Amino acid sequence: MNNTSKQHIALISVHGDPAREIEQEEVRGQNIYVRQVGETLAEQGWYVDMFTRCTSDEHPKIVQHTSHCRTIRLTAGPKTFIPRQEIFGYCSEFLEELLKFQAQAGWKYSLVHTNYWLSAWVGMAWQKRQSIRQVHTYHSLAAVKYQSVATIPMIAATRLGVEKAVLERADRIVATSPQEKEHMRSLVSNKGKIDVIPCGTDIRRFGSTNRYQARQQLGFNSEDKVILYVGGFDEHKGIKTLVRAVNHLQLRGNANLKLIIAGGSGSGKTDSMECDRIERLVAQLGIKEFTSFPGSLNGNLLPAHYAAADVCVVPSHYEPFILVAIEAMASGTPVVASKVGGLQYIVLPGETGLLVPPKNDLALAAAIDSILSHPEWRNKLGFRARTRVENKFSWERVAYRLNNLYTHLLHKPLKTFQQASA
Repeated sequence: MNNTSKQHIALISVHGDPAREIEQEEVRGQNIYVRQVGETLAEQGWYVDMFTRCTSDEHPKIVQHTSHCRTIRLTAGPKTFIPRQEIFGYCSEFLEELLKFQAQAGWKYSLVHTNYWLSAWVGMAWQKRQSIRQVHTYHSLAAVKYQSVATIPMIAATRLGVEKAVLERADRIVATSPQEKEHMRSLVSNKGKIDVIPCGTDIRRFGSTNRYQARQQLGFNSEDKVILYVGGFDEHKGIKTLVRAVNHLQLRGNANLKLIIAGGSGSGKTDSMECDRIERLVAQLGIKEFTSFPGSLNGNLLPAHYAAADVCVVPSHYEPFILVAIEAMASGTPVVASKVGGLQYIVLPGETGLLVPPKNDLALAAAIDSILSHPEWRNKLGFRARTRVENKFSWERVAYRLNNLYTHLLHKPLKTFQQASA
């Protein structure tokens, strides 16, 4: 390992705490991405500090994951849960606390990898104060997301401005799929440098149990047709489309259906309201008897649910990339997903699963039914899905590509903020 890769780097995830997994709290894709990238980069020789906002006095300020990787929780605003749309006002305080921590530690970070637009703002503000290279991953593009939601938040103009600025100013943008890169170019800006490096998954954790063992563990029998959703309860996740699709399957006479809607935090008002609406819809359609809401799946429950399922459904209206799809595929479970964003990159139609138009419950029902009705085909899809993840989406492969990107940037002359803004 050369000296460049031994430098200190910072990962920033203002609203997504990378250490939450330890405390068995709800974890979204961004939390997992930052945590896994940080730990795997540390294995390659980097000294990695992951900065996030402290949300409780009960949480330790520093969580040491490995000898080279830790999470640092900074006080920025009240130590309580704050919706993402309301955090921006505390980003200046977040930066001041970060710089204070750096000064006390007695070293200088060579590179910062920011995640989501809130962290992008912190990174760009940091560049105004110190010389540091910035890499950014969006996780969600406002220009795309706002096309699929009914209500545009008040912070929209600010977010759109930050997302355009970071694309044009950062040393490099990491798009998680070719589709996300296309959206950046067509909807955000034709300036800036973009690399496509996908998200990854733990191929040892997911795929560690077979379907029979998982069903024994969870209490399903061999005749059950298990349809799984894992994720948040945001409206754009398309859970209502899935519920209506499963209702169509019931009306067509499909027996032994089991619908599992797992995830959601319960800590956010928006998530809670959407969950209530989905539960009411389930009751109205008369499918409550075979529908379950197990909440967040911690420990070995998540791999077991993936392995036990006949199909994992990702019915989102928009996704730049989603870990759920590759976690399911790593578990040998085919994925039926909306033909949007990075899902078109992850799922190969007819090879690892199926893609359907978003918000189309009839098309979704037909796709699910085609897999449930052909067990041998389902098994072939699952085998190919596992192979695709092993070859393309392991965290080791993702971190290897990020390692090469960081090393390349650190060997280049450091541009000033004024040059980056030109």
